[in-house]
Amino acid sequence: MNLPTKITVFRIILAPIFFVIYFIPEWTGNFAAASVYILIPMMIVMELSDALDGYIARKHNLVTDLGKILDPFSDVISRVTFFICFTFTGIMPLWTLLIIIYRELGVTFLRMMMMGRGTAMAASIWGKAKAITYTAASALGIIQILFIRLGLDFKGMNIFEAVTIGFFILAAAASALSFMTYAVAVRKAFKSDAQS
Repeated sequence: MNLPTKITVFRIILAPIFFVIYFIPEWTGNFAAASVYILIPMMIVMELSDALDGYIARKHNLVTDLGKILDPFSDVISRVTFFICFTFTGIMPLWTLLIIIYRELGVTFLRMMMMGRGTAMAASIWGKAKAITYTAASALGIIQILFIRLGLDFKGMNIFEAVTIGFFILAAAASALSFMTYAVAVRKAFKSDAQS
């Protein structure tokens, strides 16, 4: 297992740890402030590791088949973990979480179909937009949790909450659109196979 793959696996391991730390205040009634002081750097490490493993793999020619499978899987595990936490707390609409989960399961299915024919699905512009909106929504969500758990309030809090919900909706929309682009690409690939 090379360095980029180890970084990817580390991100997968961090996801359930993030979940447990997030819910410790809910389970114990304590450590609300302490939890966010741990969760924020954890989220930053997880997001940075997503960029770092790919950068190292490409720069040092360490791209592997295992890495190609694990990297998108670790992205899904980490970000869906964030969104489940936010939905439970009530800051993320449940329907946006469902769209995102359905999209991720759908893309996993499409990837399996493409792997069956020996090809990989190329990233689309909507896939990249999805990743950006996921990251932005996650960052805004954890900041809102910080305000909630520290009991902070300010004049523009309602606006901040609305912006955060807006980014959750954007993430769901980009998620759905990226799925459609992948579905169209798979349909074209199988249609061309049928015609050849």
